[in-house]
Amino acid sequence: MQKKRVVITGMGTVSPVGTGCEKFWKNLLEGRSGIRAVSHFDASAFDSRVNGDVIDYDALAHFNTKDARNLSRFIQFAVVAANEAVAQSKLDIKTMDPSRVGVVVGSGIGSIESAEEEYEKLLAKGPGRISPFFITRMIINEAAGQVSINHGAMGPCFAIATACATANNCIGEAMRMIQHGEVDVMIAGGTESATSKLGLGGFCALKALSKQYNNEPARASRPFDLNRDGFVMGEGAGVVILESLEFAKARGAKILAELAGYGRTADAYHITAPHSEGLGAIKAMEFALKDAGMKPTDIQYINAHGTSTKLNDQIETLAIKKVFGDHAKKVPVSSTKSMTGHLLGAAGGVELIACIMSIRDNMVHPTINYETPDPDCDLDYVPNKARKVNVDVALSNSLGFGGHNATLVVKRFKE
Repeated sequence: MQKKRVVITGMGTVSPVGTGCEKFWKNLLEGRSGIRAVSHFDASAFDSRVNGDVIDYDALAHFNTKDARNLSRFIQFAVVAANEAVAQSKLDIKTMDPSRVGVVVGSGIGSIESAEEEYEKLLAKGPGRISPFFITRMIINEAAGQVSINHGAMGPCFAIATACATANNCIGEAMRMIQHGEVDVMIAGGTESATSKLGLGGFCALKALSKQYNNEPARASRPFDLNRDGFVMGEGAGVVILESLEFAKARGAKILAELAGYGRTADAYHITAPHSEGLGAIKAMEFALKDAGMKPTDIQYINAHGTSTKLNDQIETLAIKKVFGDHAKKVPVSSTKSMTGHLLGAAGGVELIACIMSIRDNMVHPTINYETPDPDCDLDYVPNKARKVNVDVALSNSLGFGGHNATLVVKRFKE
């Protein structure tokens, strides 16, 4: 059976640099940082006191009072991003077979904040005071479930949790279901809101977060720069609408791009560190290129995982050089996380949207805070200023704790 072509017809985002895709993209091109001092709780005792929180978001602008209270923040973000994507795609599921429309939206952590809040109630007032909405606010699958409920999508509905690779895995597996004819449309992506006391404290304990720029938050996320000292936690969501080409054309949808390739692997190496030779990342990129029927020289832009940690940036650079050979030094590579921070399970979703925008506008956003070159990171990271680049094909990497690697290839749509 010949695989169906898969196209993207809608996208939506909530991010530290803006809610809504156009605002998000404008601020990326301008090199605006969304990293700021933690302000939603007292972080004075924490090693890292910066984060990428979403500040232009009002729950009551999107939900009634009851839902704003009972749906946790990561679920709300998924719904808001999905609503934007569905609206852009002009999907009307009521006129379709709803069992042919599915949802796969994941999260790396779910609502750790809800766990904190209810545990404090348990200790202070006993089990009788735990909210009946605690479990539904916390568990990862409820984001996908709520999106399904809101839009009447009755096809496959599930969540993937592969840490920082979550959104790419969700989008890639949704692509597979369309390719094989199981569904016509998928709402896919990732969502996260884990910048709570326990979330921040946990990553501080891992020694994974930046701490030397607490007094200069906008400089804290600095992928590939010699003076990087860890990533910055962020929150948000990125969701896209995927359709089979024939279904999109039949309903007259505007096609934004074509999702052409997907590769996923495991490092089988370490709970947090990437494979020392980048083997998993190498294979994920190679599989994605093979799936897309492309050569390394076909790629005109790479959206790197680019976390701003010493090991990730070094190993990802090594992996790109192994896969792309001489072309590695010619292709622009930039990190969205330099401005958004690390959105964990949502990262791949917002970064795929950045790739689609690059294809639309033939512009590549910068890696900000790139000041001092690292000899181990010697590619073209588009330092500090957006660049006009002809982008017909882009590749996006997501590499997660636990050794999860997921790569997507997206290209300009042509008949």
